[in-house]
Amino acid sequence: MKTTALRHRAGSLLIVGVESTALTALETAWLHSLQPSGIILFRRNIEAAAQLHGLWQQAASTLTQPFFRCVDLEGGTVDRLRDLIGPTPSAAEVASTNRPAVFRAHGALIGRMLHALGFNLDLAPVLDLALPISRGVMGTRVVSADPANVIAYAREFIAGLQPHGVLCCGKHFPGLGGGTLDSHRATPSISLTWEQVWEQDLQPYRALAAELPLIMVNHAAYPKIERPSRPASLSRFWIQEVLRGKLRYRGLVISDDMEMGGVLDHASPEAAAIEAIAAGTDLLEICHRADRVLATHEALLREAERSPAFARCVDNAAKRAAGAKLQLLKKPDLPRPLSVAALKQLQNAQQRLRERIARATAETAG
Repeated sequence: MKTTALRHRAGSLLIVGVESTALTALETAWLHSLQPSGIILFRRNIEAAAQLHGLWQQAASTLTQPFFRCVDLEGGTVDRLRDLIGPTPSAAEVASTNRPAVFRAHGALIGRMLHALGFNLDLAPVLDLALPISRGVMGTRVVSADPANVIAYAREFIAGLQPHGVLCCGKHFPGLGGGTLDSHRATPSISLTWEQVWEQDLQPYRALAAELPLIMVNHAAYPKIERPSRPASLSRFWIQEVLRGKLRYRGLVISDDMEMGGVLDHASPEAAAIEAIAAGTDLLEICHRADRVLATHEALLREAERSPAFARCVDNAAKRAAGAKLQLLKKPDLPRPLSVAALKQLQNAQQRLRERIARATAETAG
């Protein structure tokens, strides 16, 4: 029989999405049963400030421990708050100013907005290099082909988030700059050598590892480096040998969404989840379908019961997740519901940042 403790340990390895703007009775039931480590929201979940506060209250009354309240807010094309607050400038726009103070202001604006709306984890910044080969895929999400410029932007962005109690997550390890495919749809095959990845793509992670409480691993394959090639998110080589070993990273390792084509090309969601945890991943994102959340949870349980070695992987990941939450989520209480006046202040702050970027860009061009 599957014990409640094992169910909760396996559940704590999950960051899950929900369907709409409030929890359904069914979602409340499975959230209570699984006790995931976090909930990630998308534009489908965000309608109004009061509604969002109510959704977080529902979740907090269902989950027994502090949890990651996650969102992807990079600015530009990845902006889940666009409909509520307005468009946030992209990382590329901000970086083009070449002004560290503007980089920090970008992080501070995003941190202020997210804290006001109850989030405590932003799945940003993007640390991928802005290389010509991936321009059509990455667009304005990336800031420079020069790792030093990526580091400079990311360091200030993180510093801007921190005073607002919002955590960051560097992504997409070990780097998508050399890819031509969108990993949402298929597995990118990145034909770089180990020397190229180490000297270029991994430089931001080497510099910032101590400043990143979470690092997200991508679903790209690197056939010149690992054979047989597989998505990095399922690779013991990339997670254990490189990230944990060579980079000595001690934070949480989180997968990109396990419903993406980049990983489903390789394995079923359930099999991929088992491979990812066995490879050293701590947290699995499953962002959209409840049936996949439940099927993945059951697969983790079955494998833990079958394999003592895998059960140890589950235990270790669950312990790392629990320890990180204890350390990082020191103020789990939600802020008060955002008033109309406070929402307007955020919109004004957003507009001021856009104007500041425009002035800096004009001065640089002049």
